[in-house]
Amino acid sequence: MGGPDELEVISIIGMPGLGKTTLAKMIYRDPKIEYEFYNRAWVYVSQEYNRKEVFLNIWSHFAKPSDEMYKMNDEKIAKELREFLEKGKYLIVMDDVWTEDAWNDLKIAFPRNKKRSKILLTSRIRRVAVHANPNREPHNLRFLNSDESWILLQRKALGAEECPKELIQPGRLIARECGGLPLALVVIGGILLEKGTESYWWEKVAQSVDAYIAMDQEKRMDSFITLSFNHLPYYLRACFLYFGMFPEDCQIPVWKLVRLWIAEGFIQQKEGMSLEDIAEEYLDDLVNRNLVMVGERRSNGKVKTCHVHDMLHVFCKNQAAEENFFQEIKRFDQVTYSSSNPYLESYRRLCIHSRVWSYISSKPFGPRVRSFLCFSSEEIILQAEHTSSIPGAFKLLRVLDAKPIFFTRFPTDLAQLVHLRYLVLSSNFKILPSPISSLWNMQTLIVETSERTLEIKGDIWKMIQLRHLKTNASTSLPGPLAKSRKSKDDSLINANLKTISTISPESCTEDVFARAPNLKKLGIRGKLAKLLESKGVSSLFDSLGKLDYLENLKLLNDVFPLPPSEGKLAGLPQRYKFPPKLKKLTLADTLLDWSQMATLGMLESLEILKLKDNAFKGEWWQPEDGGFRALKVLFIGRTDLVHWHASTHHFPRLRSLYLKHCTSLEAVPVSLADVLSLQIIDLYCTTKSAAASARKIQQCKKTMKDEAEKQGNKGIVFKLSVYPPDQ
Repeated sequence: MGGPDELEVISIIGMPGLGKTTLAKMIYRDPKIEYEFYNRAWVYVSQEYNRKEVFLNIWSHFAKPSDEMYKMNDEKIAKELREFLEKGKYLIVMDDVWTEDAWNDLKIAFPRNKKRSKILLTSRIRRVAVHANPNREPHNLRFLNSDESWILLQRKALGAEECPKELIQPGRLIARECGGLPLALVVIGGILLEKGTESYWWEKVAQSVDAYIAMDQEKRMDSFITLSFNHLPYYLRACFLYFGMFPEDCQIPVWKLVRLWIAEGFIQQKEGMSLEDIAEEYLDDLVNRNLVMVGERRSNGKVKTCHVHDMLHVFCKNQAAEENFFQEIKRFDQVTYSSSNPYLESYRRLCIHSRVWSYISSKPFGPRVRSFLCFSSEEIILQAEHTSSIPGAFKLLRVLDAKPIFFTRFPTDLAQLVHLRYLVLSSNFKILPSPISSLWNMQTLIVETSERTLEIKGDIWKMIQLRHLKTNASTSLPGPLAKSRKSKDDSLINANLKTISTISPESCTEDVFARAPNLKKLGIRGKLAKLLESKGVSSLFDSLGKLDYLENLKLLNDVFPLPPSEGKLAGLPQRYKFPPKLKKLTLADTLLDWSQMATLGMLESLEILKLKDNAFKGEWWQPEDGGFRALKVLFIGRTDLVHWHASTHHFPRLRSLYLKHCTSLEAVPVSLADVLSLQIIDLYCTTKSAAASARKIQQCKKTMKDEAEKQGNKGIVFKLSVYPPDQ
């Protein structure tokens, strides 16, 4: 936080597994740093990086990259980034930089403005750090001493428990043999955590660790990872190796990982639990064993994104090659790029991270390939004559993630891939044709289109394995056929279907939802007035109230080609018409009057309320007493709200408050300081007076924390974030 006014590069160096990234994360997430540097970005560079991808990744921390930006070359993106960063103070973390050339290649995007900006760089190689800043000595991470090693091992192996006397001797031996390397201690601690406090297992692990003592530090670490992998139950091994399919240091969305594991057949069914819940248990197990690292958590505490350490990533790739589990098609490897590659016939899973078009145009043929995952950051437009190239190459596909490949026409051959369970398509489709319904094994279908609307012509009700249907357009679903409407045959009900998002209001019929009674997540986009208008004594919205398991509902009002201001809704349905177990509700462009919040306040299970841009309109909001009894997270986007009166009576369990572009708001209600559970307030582009009131809340929270600690209690940590900082 100190140092000169000019841009300064600060480096952390050390061998893999020493904790460079961990230290950088502790700095990056420190409340003082978050307050000092509102413009912050974290980017993984790694050994093989794509310059354009790095710049887009940094930009995405400040704003969503536009379609135009994706089409720009790297020089132009760097210029846009430089112009944005020039305006204020910034902190960029560049994790895992390998060469001087990489620094020279990327520094073009960082303006040397005299605002005390910083670059925090981590590297294994000292000369890279010295090259980036010859005037400042890098921070050289040291190894842990034997006492520190023992403390860390106990924390990872026993949690908060006291170490039994009989485990101290083997435990200290293990800690010593890990050579002061934190990653080694964490990985071995994961094995011991699973084995419990039986001295037999601790001694067994101590003997195994002792056998690696003569090796150099990196080889010893590899042996520790292998030891941990061999201690995994068989059903977790494939799940762990699958992390190697993703690019190094990639933050993996858990919803995606879970659905891929299910499609691959890795998840074993348990009575009374959904496959998704079992998969999340598997992930928690890998996190507890210290093999997988958590990136972000959701407001309910569940993991939102995750990744593996780069040394574990290398292990996954090497082990996968040994077991023929998957094959990465590499940028410079002509053997894997060649369509005449004899090994291609035996490969079962392929992943590709760059030069996708070069590979597809080489006309590959993989008769045994079950999975093809594409993670390139560059969009590849596949012209009509090439749309059959992937279905033609891999006829036994179960998993096809082709998000970076833009299809200009629906690949009709796709309908022949009857084994498909997971499909991601990017396109300009307005219609998903009827052959799609022949994919009767499909579990997850994701279609992203550049059009505003999508019509599904196929009879998706025939796709009885379908669990998740996701599109970004307002999608028209086919109603169940007349014959099936009259029939009471249970086989016509898809009990597996958990997600439909986003569909048109016109598709929200009783017939449609009767076929998907177990829906947990529903997104609706379009003219919401049609959803709410009465037809006699009922409306289309009434059918939502019959969805007994729905937890997550998005209502996105889209009246295009009219402007959003024409989309004002007269009001919300009565409380009893909402799904009974609704936990999360998102509204956008509904322009409701603030008095309608009284209805939402009566939803007994509601924990997360996101009021996106123009969800509510009006200068005054006075919540009613006794409402929002379960609400934990409140997000308010762009609005003309001026006066907001609230206290602990209105939000007794509120944990997080986010206000974005509330440019008329006079104050955040200071009495929210009395809400004991409140931990986060985040203001983005509000007003000086709103920021001042939030700082009063911060001061009240600090006083309350100090008082609690004086009485020997642990006070709640409160975090305030204000942008721009001078508000």
